[in-house]
Parts: sequence; C-alpha cells; structure tokens
Amino acid sequence: MTTPDASREALAALRAEVAKAVVGQDAVVTGLVIALLCRGHVLLEGVPGVAKTLLVRTLAAALSLDFKRVQFTPDLMPGDITGSLVYDAKTAAFEFHDGPVFTHLLLADEINRTPPKTQAALLEAMEERQVSVDGSARPLPDPFIVAATQNPIEYEGTYQLPEAQLDRFLLKLTVPVPPRDQEIAVLDRHARGFDPRDLTEIKPVASAADLEAGRMAVSQVHVSPEVLGYIVDIARATRQSPSLQLGVSPRGATALLAAARAWGWLSGRTYVTPDDVKALARPALRHRIQLRPEAELEGATPDGLLDGVLAAVPVPR
Repeated sequence: MTTPDASREALAALRAEVAKAVVGQDAVVTGLVIALLCRGHVLLEGVPGVAKTLLVRTLAAALSLDFKRVQFTPDLMPGDITGSLVYDAKTAAFEFHDGPVFTHLLLADEINRTPPKTQAALLEAMEERQVSVDGSARPLPDPFIVAATQNPIEYEGTYQLPEAQLDRFLLKLTVPVPPRDQEIAVLDRHARGFDPRDLTEIKPVASAADLEAGRMAVSQVHVSPEVLGYIVDIARATRQSPSLQLGVSPRGATALLAAARAWGWLSGRTYVTPDDVKALARPALRHRIQLRPEAELEGATPDGLLDGVLAAVPVPR
C-alpha cells in the first residue's frame, strides 16, 4: 500500500511533469490536485488560448487516469453527457450506452454555452457520483472529477450557471495569461515542433492509489478549534458585507476547510494553519459570493471583496 509520504512525493512530481507540456500554471495544477484529494470539482476560468484543455489532458496523463472531453454547445442534450438507452435489435431489448461522464477526469469545455437542462444533467453526477437512467443508479468511477471551463469575457449566447450549481464546485481557479518570459518559452517550444496533441513525453508519475493514500492522510490532518472559528468568521463576514447580496453558505465554509486541509498536507504538515485558510480563501469562495449591482458599478470584484474580508477578520494566534 502507498504510504502518505510516497503519495505526497508522487503528487508533488506532477508539477514538473505537467510543465513539460504547459508552462507557468503551477498554481492551477496544485488546485486541481487539491480538488482530487477532496473529491471536489473545479471551475476553470480564463480567456481562450491559455491552455486550459491541454492542462487537464496533461494532468490526466501524468496521473494515469481516464480522460474525456465534452464541448458544450447550445444543442447538447442531457443524454449526450450521461449516456442513454439504445434499442438492440438482436436482443430486442434496450441497453444502456455509457456517456462521457463515465470517466475519471471529465473536461466540460465552455459549460456556460449549453442550456440549463443539460447543465443540470451534470448535477447529479457531480454531487451523487452516479447517473440514474430508467430507475437504475449507475455509479461513476473513482476518482471522478469535473473540470469545467468558461470564458470570462464573452457572454453572448451563453447561459450563466445558477448559484446552486456554482456552489457544487469546490474551487474556481483563474487561468492567467503567462508573463512575458514564460510566453516566450511557449513560443520557443512551438518553434521547435511541440505538438499539443502529442502527450507521449508525459509519463505517469502518480496514480489513483497515490490519490487514495493522500485522501486518507488528509482526513487525519488536525484542525484546531481556533482555525475552525476563523473559517466560520470569514464566512459570516461575507454574509454581513454591505457590498454583497449573497455571502458564503455553510457548504462554502466546509469547502474552504477541506481545501485548507489538503493544502496543509501537501505542504508537509499534519495540521492546518490560518495561512492555509488564507491561501485557499479566494479559489474556494470567489464563486460563492454575489456582488450587489451598485458594488459592481463601482468596480468591486469578488477577489477584492474577499481580500477586504480577510484583512478585517482577526487571525487566531
């Protein structure tokens, strides 16, 4: 059986392996690993062309996990994701054909381009980790994580995710445009013949067994009453902010706790510090708060509001 230390080393090696194909996205890779350790899902937000799809494909290859991608479009039907019953003339019976959701790592590309009915088809799979068809529940593989992407600047022809569905994502990670030196490195790779569709150079450096061992270790990470109180105080401060019409729910506080424990373990500790909570507050909470229209007009942002909350809430010593 994989030991916790060996699991941590294997998961740490993911950054270097993914960097063979994707330059400068270490923070996003770490967020995806945290989500896998917490059995959570991730919303990736970034402008087109910052390698969101390549990043997830490369991570799956480095973890030796099954990967499938669905391009969400306005005409996509729920059965196109979950699977459907198909009549077999030979047996004169209906047989269930698995949809792309039956995988370890599902990339839901441009999830906000499909109607709410199809978006909702993912909800049971994400929350219950099963698909119900014709009264039968079919469990999804373990591990199972949805990495959904959306474009932050183009809203024409899109269907914004409702708050209840956004709340199902453990983390919302922003995928930035790389700095100048890293963008030069990207172009240099392409100039030397790099093909983003060819991932033969990516070697499996971790496995599902490493993830399972990591999950067991994360569940043993100690959280003091003071840190628990700190997380609750942050959540309550968002609910009382005059700039927000929707604050962090108890589910959001639980998500922040889970992510902070995973980050504490990945950092080599057996306990959670207030700094772990601060480090994960933005990705765990930015999609769970809703600004008032007047605050948006004044230029406020979710990250800016969260920074203000973190600065105002007393840190336990």
